[in-house]
Amino acid sequence: MYLQPVNNLYQSYQYPQLPNAKRNYTIVDQNKVDVFVKQGESALPYISDVLSHSNNEEQITETLYILDRMIDSGTKNIDKMYPVLSRFNNTRSPNIQTFLAGIYRKIQVPDAFGPLVKMLIQNSQNPYPNAFFDPNEEIGGAILSYLSDRFRH
Repeated sequence: MYLQPVNNLYQSYQYPQLPNAKRNYTIVDQNKVDVFVKQGESALPYISDVLSHSNNEEQITETLYILDRMIDSGTKNIDKMYPVLSRFNNTRSPNIQTFLAGIYRKIQVPDAFGPLVKMLIQNSQNPYPNAFFDPNEEIGGAILSYLSDRFRH
């Protein structure tokens, strides 16, 4: 299946919608998600390119959501994308933090543990006054998952 260039991608799919005061979740175009998930590993270079270059919160959040679904479908080698994902370790976006923590929870890259702890501490010291959900729930869950998996082995 052919991957469309970044500039043309949003012309053929619904643009993502971030949470708002009436909805505490992101809306994505499920058809678009399915296209990427079906491509598996062959879509990773495109996903990596988007995450490496985009500064658009909606696009980043949607791409992280797609990556999360790819993990759930069994796509391999997503853990090797940590250098690209780590670009967002210092983000203050609760949307990006939530999906990033969910991905880290699943791929269990050792280098991601410290940034998760840092996110949780920073968010606790400087909470989001206008957030429509609490990203610390996912961040804390990812940290607990790391600890749980570590002590199980």
